Amino acid sequence: MSNGTLVIYASLAGQAAPLPGVWLEVLDETGSVLARTCTGPSGAAEVPDLPAPDARYSLEESNDSVRPYAVYRLTARADGWQAQVLDGIQVFAGQQTVARLAFLPAGPAAEGAAPRDGLDSAVYTQIPPHALYAGDGGSGTPPQQTAAPFVLNEVVIPEKITVHLGKPSANVRNVTVPFQDYIANVASSEVYPTWPEEALRANILAQISLALNRIWTEWYPSRGYSFNITGSPGYDQAYVEGRTVFAVMERLTAELFTTYVRRSGDAEPYFTEYCDGKLVTCPGMKQWGTVDCANEGMNALQILRYYYGDRVQLVSSSNIAAIPVSWPGVTLRRGDTGAAVRTIQRQLSRIGKDYPAFGKPDVTGAFDAATEQCVKNFQKQFSLTADGLVGKATWYKISYIYVSVKDLAELTSEGETVSGEQSTGSWPGVVLRRGDTGVHVEQVQFWLSGLAQFDSALPALAVDGVFGAATERAVRQFQQDQGLTVDGAVGQATWTRLYAAWLDIQSDLGGTAWPGTPLRRGAAGMEVRLVQFWLQLAAGNYSALAAASGAGSSGATPERAATAFQSLFGLTADGVVGRATWNKLQEVALAVTNGIVDPDVVPGQFVRTVREGSRGAPVRAVQYYLHRLAAYYSDVPTVTVDGIFGAATARAVRAWQSHAGLAADGVVGRLTWDSLYTAAQQLQNSGPVVRVATPPLPSQTLRRGDRGIAVLRLSQLLLFLAQWLPEINFLQPTVPSADFTAVLETAVRSAQRTFGLPQTGAVTTADWEVFREEAQRLAAVNPAAAAPEPAGIWPPSGLSLGSAGPAVWLLQRSLNAAASADQDFLFVPEDGTLGQATQDALANYQLAHNLPTLGTVDAATWESLQQEAQPLCRTCEEG
Repeated sequence: MSNGTLVIYASLAGQAAPLPGVWLEVLDETGSVLARTCTGPSGAAEVPDLPAPDARYSLEESNDSVRPYAVYRLTARADGWQAQVLDGIQVFAGQQTVARLAFLPAGPAAEGAAPRDGLDSAVYTQIPPHALYAGDGGSGTPPQQTAAPFVLNEVVIPEKITVHLGKPSANVRNVTVPFQDYIANVASSEVYPTWPEEALRANILAQISLALNRIWTEWYPSRGYSFNITGSPGYDQAYVEGRTVFAVMERLTAELFTTYVRRSGDAEPYFTEYCDGKLVTCPGMKQWGTVDCANEGMNALQILRYYYGDRVQLVSSSNIAAIPVSWPGVTLRRGDTGAAVRTIQRQLSRIGKDYPAFGKPDVTGAFDAATEQCVKNFQKQFSLTADGLVGKATWYKISYIYVSVKDLAELTSEGETVSGEQSTGSWPGVVLRRGDTGVHVEQVQFWLSGLAQFDSALPALAVDGVFGAATERAVRQFQQDQGLTVDGAVGQATWTRLYAAWLDIQSDLGGTAWPGTPLRRGAAGMEVRLVQFWLQLAAGNYSALAAASGAGSSGATPERAATAFQSLFGLTADGVVGRATWNKLQEVALAVTNGIVDPDVVPGQFVRTVREGSRGAPVRAVQYYLHRLAAYYSDVPTVTVDGIFGAATARAVRAWQSHAGLAADGVVGRLTWDSLYTAAQQLQNSGPVVRVATPPLPSQTLRRGDRGIAVLRLSQLLLFLAQWLPEINFLQPTVPSADFTAVLETAVRSAQRTFGLPQTGAVTTADWEVFREEAQRLAAVNPAAAAPEPAGIWPPSGLSLGSAGPAVWLLQRSLNAAASADQDFLFVPEDGTLGQATQDALANYQLAHNLPTLGTVDAATWESLQQEAQPLCRTCEEG
């Protein structure tokens, strides 16, 4: 006898949060206890050296006498949680079997229920004999030419798939499971883990393709069923609810789940029919035959072509529903830098709150030793090759677990007051407690609901402005976590700590900051998608860009559109999106989205004098700039961006004119206009984007068949949201359109589902407000209160190693401007964090200017940098 290994991972049902302290007991088929252990802090436990038959029995097709695996029983108990029993666990020699247990809270035992070995009300799972050993595996009925036509127009890799646990007409349950988990289960049920890896790859690819074919053709929904596929091999392929899987299947599935088999010239995933080739024969792939092919040196594609013909090819899809960011296309490793590294660090940092044993890397954008070790810990937990490299399999598994532990779609408020002003975190001056109502309570609830997405100890909370029992419980939990007095009331200390904690998590929400490297032909990823969207918005407002941007077609390249944009806005027309082009694209997109420019009017262009009583886009622009400036200058009152020049706007204009040393007449002529625009642009380059109310609400409900500017704005809004929320589903790549088509209706329904709204497909004022609030959240880079004083004013405290924020970003930008003009100076990453590279460059600059090299940025250093670098920043070129 040889040995295999059983690894157990315990978590909370419906979450990825680990459950430590679960007592485990492993018994053999005679009932003898072989091992007792307990899950650790990460919810994991390992039972090594479980006897199993020699691996040769699972590699010989002629073996009919010896079952090629050993069978065990696992019992799992935890105080307060429903116990579980897994019977029939299959362990192969030299292989790791993985049991992932999801626990529900314990409830009272059902009346009259018979206990199993003292495990009252336990969840009992019987794993049947392996399908290959029992002879009932393989695929089911292939589609016929007369089958219902497919209705999807592109292949979608689903986040989840709904499986019927039996024959189509059988009275059994449907279960909805993650697609990766489904494929790993099917692979573990259909073939042996001891087989050569290329044979396993060929079988897994066939299993993926068969499932995607069922989804593509809507095989079962078109027949009136409410599921995508069955778990019956007589109809589809074997799926066993609750079974253990093999670690090698999890690893290969994570690598391959976006790849499927397709015939050249066809669009649909090929129906890859297969059977064991021993007890059952079929026209397709022989499972046992794949072992022989692999042993002869064939790779997975060659095996598939051996059985399905030379026309088959392997295709990968990036259309993965509910995965937040697509893989950047290159393996990330220690020493790499950039936005993709920052994304992984953000997600691992969040995951680490539920899995503290992983460690928590700093979000710097630099792949350091701590990040590598965290990746290795993650890979080991989720059955991936623990090499510390972030390839496609690791990237998507991190994204999947990140989505599992954090659900931002539960947020229903942006914490704004009734007037639309964003809170700056100032304590309102009154203690809030149970029974209170109003906007300050709503603000507290918003912060708590945001924190709950990052801390599983905090309960879910509705943002309704009513300080009830649920809000009090959440406050008490927060106070306990923060070491504050646990009284359930929100005084100044609790308020201040809440706001600080909320600010701390905002980096996890992403943003639209310059990614750090120019985007050229061949680039891919989140930043490219964002640039393409900005170009689409610009093309909708500037007639000179429409043709070059390929509006309404898919033929134009992003490079050609970017070159046309650069020509129009006076930039170097090279098709490369450097920092200057990125900033101008962002400025134009915000201007178009906020309605502060008329068609073919560029941002900052003076059109006409406006005064009290004026209306239109120039007034909205004035209000927009004033709104942003008010976040920095306390002597400038905030205004509503509504395009109507009323008394409040006139007061704000006069305040700004006084601040800027202009004649305070409340009239916006060219001098005032230029002053407002220049100051707002300085803020754009040194701090965050301030959220504003945009776009305006439509006057009536919008529905399929409507046409006009309101529909165009809705299309723009949902396309913007879809950049970050893939669950908002456009069925095909598209550009903003003034027509309310079936494609837009599908996107509307998915957005309504995402934000917990009635899924009508029509957009009411209430729907529009929710969409707009979510877009404002995603458009914001940082809260305004986190930014330093603009225009080069020295920040209120010295910067040193470990400092972070917009002031550090401005320091790095100044150092790089100096380096661009003098080769003796050092370039640094503009990541907003004062790390060792920035400190070294700072010391080098200070030495060159006879400044004290104390490791800090004092007032003298700051002033020197501004005097030398600011002129350079205005004239430096992109790249």
